[in-house]
Amino acid sequence: MARGLVLCSQTRTIAKLSLLLPKHKFWFKSHHHHHHHLYCEPQNLHSTRIFCHCVCSQAPIVVDVAKYNEAFSRRMAMAGLKPHNRIALAVSGGPDSMALCVLAANWKTEGLYESDNSGKFIDGLLAIIVDHGLRPESKDEASLVGHRVSEMGIRCEIARCDWLNGKPKQGHLQEAARDMRYKIFQDVCMQNQISVLLVAHHADDQAELFILRSSRDSGVLGLAGMAFTSQMFSSHTYFYNEDWKNHSVLLVRPLLNFSKEDMYKICQGSNRDWVEDPSNRSPLFARNRIRISLGNLSSIIFKSELQAVISTCRKTRTYVDQICTNVINQTVTIMDQGYAVINLKALDPSKIEDICLSKFISLVLQFISQRQRPIRGSTSKLLLQYIRTIPCKTSLTAAGCYICPAPGSKGAKALVCCSVDCPLPSKAEIFQTHSSEEEKHCLSNELEQIIVNGKSYSNNWVPDASQVQFLDIRSASVLDEAQRLDIISESTYRNIILLQREEVKHFKSKTDEVATECESKQETEYVAAFLSEPLLHGQTCSFMNRFIISWKLSKEIYSNVFPREAYCLPYLGRESQHSDFCCVNRNDMVVKVRTMIDVDWLYLAELSKWSSSDNFEVTRLPLSIEANLLTKKKTICSDYSRLSAIGALKSLKSLPVAARRSIPVLVNHHGQLLSIPSIGFNHCPFLMASAVFKPRVPLGGGHNSFL
Repeated sequence: MARGLVLCSQTRTIAKLSLLLPKHKFWFKSHHHHHHHLYCEPQNLHSTRIFCHCVCSQAPIVVDVAKYNEAFSRRMAMAGLKPHNRIALAVSGGPDSMALCVLAANWKTEGLYESDNSGKFIDGLLAIIVDHGLRPESKDEASLVGHRVSEMGIRCEIARCDWLNGKPKQGHLQEAARDMRYKIFQDVCMQNQISVLLVAHHADDQAELFILRSSRDSGVLGLAGMAFTSQMFSSHTYFYNEDWKNHSVLLVRPLLNFSKEDMYKICQGSNRDWVEDPSNRSPLFARNRIRISLGNLSSIIFKSELQAVISTCRKTRTYVDQICTNVINQTVTIMDQGYAVINLKALDPSKIEDICLSKFISLVLQFISQRQRPIRGSTSKLLLQYIRTIPCKTSLTAAGCYICPAPGSKGAKALVCCSVDCPLPSKAEIFQTHSSEEEKHCLSNELEQIIVNGKSYSNNWVPDASQVQFLDIRSASVLDEAQRLDIISESTYRNIILLQREEVKHFKSKTDEVATECESKQETEYVAAFLSEPLLHGQTCSFMNRFIISWKLSKEIYSNVFPREAYCLPYLGRESQHSDFCCVNRNDMVVKVRTMIDVDWLYLAELSKWSSSDNFEVTRLPLSIEANLLTKKKTICSDYSRLSAIGALKSLKSLPVAARRSIPVLVNHHGQLLSIPSIGFNHCPFLMASAVFKPRVPLGGGHNSFL
């Protein structure tokens, strides 16, 4: 069991010591004006957690939990959620996530109370506890938190991180732990047929993020903070009703209107214990430094005015997102070969604000490249300048994409193609199709209905341009404009500026170190275009997060798989052809995937010039049966390859040159071209290959709301 302190949840004052507590001092500040000066040496922060529970001798504080339940129910309705929906909770054991458990359990049981077969747990509610495995005590701590949550009637699942490439270094610890944590959340949700995940971020978290991002020169859209609802897309894909479906989870933050103080009150009013992690006060991490600094500014006026600035940014973000959705629907065409066409004439960039136009082009590029990094700085300015120039006459490579004028459009349209020359990982993730597609489809339908419900509410709150204050304001001017509009006072303005400057000092001191690490990391992002493992018969993979690729060898084919030009061949009748005539051995065949290169074009050209065997007749050959079969096998595949290559060349010529290079191709272990599914080329008639353009993250990034 981990070493720790037992604290009182009613007043957050020390009640007694528990277990074998070392002689370290801890700093602790009560929210009820009972100050206890306890502190921990920074080097020991990572190895000690504080477990709190109610053994207080003082009179309990009366907390009206009902008002919190009502506020929580309103937020859940705004997200499109109803008590019968299956929901997962991200739980760490801290006061925030424990308060979330209390409110979610109350919301569930008030609207619909059912238990599972054990009669113990609330139906449709699952708490996910992640054991990061970074400290020896973490397993025991996770078990303790799980026990506490189970006592609330919430079923728990504890998942442990597997650091296959080694545990993260201190400088990247929080980021790596977060990425791993959310991957586990998605996996557990999918395994349990859950489409909604609640996390306990609150208003104080938003304030910290505002200071952090403003110190990094984030724009107005970034200063809007965390979304109220947003879709997370995993690598899990399934096939249903002749279409590929991407598995996603709706991330909901129902506590964004609650304060940190509210979290403690909810736990206290519900007599629930929580965990305090002293590492959250370590100055090694930016969020912790900002949290401590904000804690010293306890003025109600300061907090309310800071939230007012954030709210104004969120209103701007809501307006911009709606404009981008409309513009995408009106001007962007997505082609099956994996590129986009932007109708610049219909776009009419001169009538769109810079902030909306920049967001629009960023969304299109992020979709085509599937690189979900924000596009900032000089790259954003370059793209904005390019998209405003009509007719477009030049080409541009940016953010993993190649942009150029569309052939024949006289510059009125622009192509956006994935650039294989950029340092993007050409990865392919193999996955197996499962037998529970029907259940997953029901899950998808439930999520779609939740999103529809949420949109029906949020669409009523989209402001028009006259109600948005920060449309033409740059990041550095947001506070100035907020002060001019009397959103914040002079005192609040000065305090925010001081917080920003303090964090900028820390940020600049790390610049050289981070730059060096980024350079070394950049080198590893150039990877081979091949799969790390062969794609076997019947397997399916997601290539570069853009294409769903699969292949198999058919046991029997009919003449309709041949191009129309092949019908004149005398040996090709109405009867089916058995796989005995296949030119490859299914058991020996392995396939790898890469993007198209110039050699492929040359190979198709050479293949199209092969001589025809239209005078071939099996019955007239004075050969043995075995030799006859072998000859027919080679002849069928040779003719098919030639005709397929001729058709593929015609299809390639109709494609823009820029779009050809990102098309996936299948090759054998010798590197010989086997198939280009996107343009219908197959080397063998028995080879059934498919490449469907199905990016992991849809155009626009999926549903999100900044209410």
